[in-house]
Amino acid sequence: MSADATRSFDEIKQQSVLGKGTLLFAEGRPSRGVYLLCEGRAKLSICAESGKRLLLRVAGPGEVLGLGASLSGEAYEVTAELLDTAQVVFVKRKDLIKFLRDNPAICMEVVRRLSDNLHGAYERVRS
Repeated sequence: MSADATRSFDEIKQQSVLGKGTLLFAEGRPSRGVYLLCEGRAKLSICAESGKRLLLRVAGPGEVLGLGASLSGEAYEVTAELLDTAQVVFVKRKDLIKFLRDNPAICMEVVRRLSDNLHGAYERVRS
């Protein structure tokens, strides 16, 4: 990111350390924003028709969680729960949208990440 973009991002982010077992967001709840894992891991799961929770994958440092839901304005598609004490950055949905409008190069990187997420989901279904 450019120095200006970094300053803008620093103004909208909320950084915190959260404990193991903290629920970042729950499937079906309205999206409030995105979470960037700086340190630690998060379990991403969904509820099956039977009511049993299914583990989709474990997210690690550097991953952005809740991005698709936040950009679409829809509910979170999965539940994200911390597996470790983690350093997490949260960005409110409205601030993220404005930041991406003001920074087209970063917006294109977000599009690439969403595409990577989709292709990763295809591969997990195949296997």
